[in-house]
Amino acid sequence: MSNAFFELKAGEFLPAPHACSPWSTDMLHGRLLGGLAARCLEQEHREDGLRFARLTVDLFKNSPLLPVQVETVRVRDGRRIRVADATLRTARGIVGRAAAVLLREGEQPGGERNTTPAWDERPPQGPPGPGDWTPPFDLWRLTDWGTAQPMRAWTRENRPMVGGEELTPFTRAALAADFASPLSSAGTRGVEFINADFTLTLAREPVGELVGMAAQGHLSADGIGTGDCVLHDTEGPIGYCVVTAVANPVPLSGR
Repeated sequence: MSNAFFELKAGEFLPAPHACSPWSTDMLHGRLLGGLAARCLEQEHREDGLRFARLTVDLFKNSPLLPVQVETVRVRDGRRIRVADATLRTARGIVGRAAAVLLREGEQPGGERNTTPAWDERPPQGPPGPGDWTPPFDLWRLTDWGTAQPMRAWTRENRPMVGGEELTPFTRAALAADFASPLSSAGTRGVEFINADFTLTLAREPVGELVGMAAQGHLSADGIGTGDCVLHDTEGPIGYCVVTAVANPVPLSGR
């Protein structure tokens, strides 16, 4: 039996029980909506020489573990810029949407600029350590949780998203990007914000299976928050992820 999060049948993505959210066992995990959007946008709108530079995923509402339908449309197609949207729906209606920007590869300009530095974290050498929460992916916590310090982690997907399909680097980055929310909003009482969206920007796609994330900061007032992370692979920084979030009354302490 497949250990994938979804099986594709008759144009619908059928979720497995382990596709649930850490907030509720009967709720579809929001990170998988972003992953499905990335997968469908890539299959239907990518071509050689065009690279995904931005993916914005809006998570409208929670959905039980119901079949997901994804529809995409090409909004703009120019010589250097392509824009495509995706809509995700279940029997509960539209649960999310995504917008992607693809840019044409070209000659890299010379000169020097204020470039984001590579972090000083080495790739993990052993299996992930134990924790209060067992995520549906491999997670190496690089900083102490339950504190207010900037959080860092290595992540690695450990199962297919869709049965019979290999994860692409772009989908791998999209799946990791959702984790920018708990990383940037975690505090001394755990995670008390749940994200309403995320925007992933990429200078390049990750090389290899590992995606590292370093939280840069968090701001919040009146229960509304925002935070951001730098994404890395084993060769250096690859992009950024910004999230907006709303306070959740039930803290998630083990994330």
